[in-house]
Amino acid sequence: MEKQLKVVKETKGYWRVIFSNPPRNQFDPWTFAELNHLMDVAEADQDLKVIVFESGNKDFFMGHHDVAKRLEVPDEPGAQPFFYKWPDFVTRLINSPIITISKVRGRAYAQGFEFALATDMIFAAKKEAKFALVEAGGGSMPGGGGIEWLTALVGRSRAIEIMLSADEYNGALGEKYGFVNRAFDDDKLDEFVDKLARRIGSFAKRSLLLGKKMINSRAKMPTNGELFQANYILRTIDDWPEANAGGQEMSDLAKKYGEDAVELTLPEMFGKKSGKNDENN
Repeated sequence: MEKQLKVVKETKGYWRVIFSNPPRNQFDPWTFAELNHLMDVAEADQDLKVIVFESGNKDFFMGHHDVAKRLEVPDEPGAQPFFYKWPDFVTRLINSPIITISKVRGRAYAQGFEFALATDMIFAAKKEAKFALVEAGGGSMPGGGGIEWLTALVGRSRAIEIMLSADEYNGALGEKYGFVNRAFDDDKLDEFVDKLARRIGSFAKRSLLLGKKMINSRAKMPTNGELFQANYILRTIDDWPEANAGGQEMSDLAKKYGEDAVELTLPEMFGKKSGKNDENN
C-alpha cells in the first residue's frame, strides 16, 4: 500500500508533510498509523522544530473517517486502535516539542477539522478552505476533540453554532470566529506559511519548547480525560437509532447523487432536510 504521508525536509528544522489518500483524503487506520510513526521519528530528531501539514488534494485537506474501516488496526508501524488512542495522539501534539501547523485549502470535514484543530496553528485559504463538523447532521457528534478545541478557541455560543449546525465555514469566517490564525487569498497562502515555518525553524529549539509549554499552562487546553470521554461517547453513539438512520441517509444520498457529489457537499446535503443558510459561503 502506498504511503499517505510524504515528508519533504525543507531544512533541518522544518519539514512539510503532504497528506494524500485518494480519492477524498479520508482518515483511515493507515492514516493514524502513519501519523503516530511520523511523530515518533520527528520527536527523535533533535534538529527538527516545526512541521507543516498540508494536502496533495486541492479539494480535500483531510476528510472524515472511513467509517467502514475505522475499527481496523493494520500491521504497520505506529498502528493503534483509533478508539481510546486518538486522545493520546491529540495530547501528544499539545505537548510535543515540535511546533505543528495546518495549512488548509480544500475541505476539512469532521475528523479532518479535528486534526487541524489539534495542531498548534491553522492558516487557511479564504475561500478554498472549508471547515465543517458534520456529525450532528448524521445523528452523531464529534468525538475527536472538536467540541473541546472549539469551546476553548471560539467560546461557547460559536462552538454550539459550528457543531449543531453541521454547516460549512470557509477560511475567512474561520479567521473571524477565531479557530483560524489567519486566512489568505489562495495564491498568498503558501508563501506566508513557508516564511513563518522557516523563521520558526531557525530559532533555538529549547526556547521554542519552553515558550510552547508556558503558553499551554496558561491556555485552556483540552485534558486527556475530556478527550477520552468524547472519544468514548462517540463509540457508544454507533448504537443509537439516530446514528444508524444517519448512516442510511448518507447511503441513500450517495445512490441518488453519486458518492463524489455527496462527499464534496456534505454540509449542503444535510441542510436539504430543512433548507440551508448559505450566508457564510
